[in-house]
Amino acid sequence: QVHLVESGGGLVQPGGSLRLSCEASEFTLDYYAIGWFRQAPGKEREGISCISSEDESTYYADSVKGRFTITRDKAKNTVYLQMNSLKLEDTAVYYCATQGIFCAALTTGTMTSNEYDHWGQGTQVTVSS
Repeated sequence: QVHLVESGGGLVQPGGSLRLSCEASEFTLDYYAIGWFRQAPGKEREGISCISSEDESTYYADSVKGRFTITRDKAKNTVYLQMNSLKLEDTAVYYCATQGIFCAALTTGTMTSNEYDHWGQGTQVTVSS
């Protein structure tokens, strides 16, 4: 059973930072490409970043490029999403998910939800003054 848990969400002012974590206790995240998605109220789920398994190549959507950074800590079996310079429009529930070993978005240029197999329950990020 693949079980992902996101954490690190919260309330932050515009311009602030948060670091989200994606953890798994029953399996090794290293074997998977891990993607981060977000969904704001009334909007479709948006794929924002992905890190591949073997070479750790990364993908970022234009909406977060230059502000967000995805990394792995193999010793902690955790994938992080460092979010800096947060904006009001970053408010959403953030999810992590697994996808094979390679981020397909590095080839296709976009992240698609149905390409991802296992999902966490999400963590709320609210950017507000």
